Amino acid sequence: MSSKIFKAIWIAAITVFLASLLLIMGTLYNYFSSLQRNQLRNQTELAAQGVAMSGMDYLDELSIENYRITWVSPDGNVLFDNEADTASMQNHLERPEIQQALKEGFGESTRHSYTLADQQYYAAKRLPDGSVFRMSIAQLSVWSLLFGFAQPICFVILVALILSFVLASRIAKKIVKPINEIDLEHPNQYYGQEDYKEIEPLLHHISAQQAQLRQDQEEIEKAALIRQEFSANVSHELKTPLHAISGYAELLKNGLVKEEDIKPFAEKIHTESLRMTKLIEDIIDLTKLDSGGVDMKWEDCDLYRIAENAVDSLEAAASAMDISIDIGGESAPVKAIPQLLYSIAYNLCDNAIKYNHTGGNVIVTVAQKEHSTVLSVKDTGIGIPETDQKRIFERFYRVDKSRSKEVGGTGLGLSIVKHAVMIHNGRIEVKSAVGEGSEFIVTIPNKPKQILSEEEPEYYA
Repeated sequence: MSSKIFKAIWIAAITVFLASLLLIMGTLYNYFSSLQRNQLRNQTELAAQGVAMSGMDYLDELSIENYRITWVSPDGNVLFDNEADTASMQNHLERPEIQQALKEGFGESTRHSYTLADQQYYAAKRLPDGSVFRMSIAQLSVWSLLFGFAQPICFVILVALILSFVLASRIAKKIVKPINEIDLEHPNQYYGQEDYKEIEPLLHHISAQQAQLRQDQEEIEKAALIRQEFSANVSHELKTPLHAISGYAELLKNGLVKEEDIKPFAEKIHTESLRMTKLIEDIIDLTKLDSGGVDMKWEDCDLYRIAENAVDSLEAAASAMDISIDIGGESAPVKAIPQLLYSIAYNLCDNAIKYNHTGGNVIVTVAQKEHSTVLSVKDTGIGIPETDQKRIFERFYRVDKSRSKEVGGTGLGLSIVKHAVMIHNGRIEVKSAVGEGSEFIVTIPNKPKQILSEEEPEYYA
């Protein structure tokens, strides 16, 4: 970075110097050209007076270096020229400076001289007898001026290059030094310091990035811990039914089971295998939800019809426990993933049945609001202690472990519900009291990625 800054400063300094040099040379050229013209006018005026007084005798004795002298008769014939043969010269009556002098008394022009083959300044003075006295001098060229100043210009350029190099190097180091000394781990300590005012926005950006990196690191560590705990819980949850199945099967294999106990043992093996299958299915579903449901299709669907199907699927299980389950509400069109809405309704209703009392009831309600659709599942079950209400969505978390084992719960149902709600950018609220039952209220936006208003129920997890 230091080399880039040095290069930029050095190039800028050299560019400014060369531009200044060109401007100065142009100014000098105009100044010397103007000075040359003024001197020509003065010399012409003085010499014209001498010619008017002494004529050709004055011209014969006149010796002026670098000037061309011409005397022209009133009809344009050249009477005298100090640098050319008058006999071979053309008539000068049409020359611009001659014409102007004849009319106004004094004339000037600048043009290429075919006689001398260079660019000339001309000044002409009309004499009392009507003739015209003219003097000219070669126009000063840019190159002649440049060569005239070659030695001092080269010296100035050399000094400018050296100074530009030294200054650019020092300025670059001064600019980069504070940046190189920044403690990237604690950039906020430089806020308000004089040397860091220009880069304070960068320091704020670095500080924000550091905070984001720390947060990301915490999230990664948290996710790793969750995966570790999840793996341990899965292993533990799978061992229980596998040990039971293995134990019952070994007893049957070794003939240690009475004839009348074979069927109950087979039923226990079947029950444990169903429990293990349900656990594996829930793990697979949860894994899909962890990926954001990317392989699932969003469709226009009706939450009421989906909840109605879930209720119908659980009707037999509810009847077996002498629990009534009813659904009410209205048609609720929503843009969502149908299988996830079904999973939400099914798991909430399944829990409401499993953790209910004999003779209890479950009421499912679907309501349509302006920007959202609301699903409510209310039961008359055992309820959830307030201290556990924020943890019930954790994987494998059970409020009553003995009851969960008894009813065959995997501990993943509400975790699946939570993820499904999150994918829909929705919210879930829990209202419960021990011994009085529970109510789960799920709010889903009517359109994908729509943000719910603050009035909607808050999501707890």
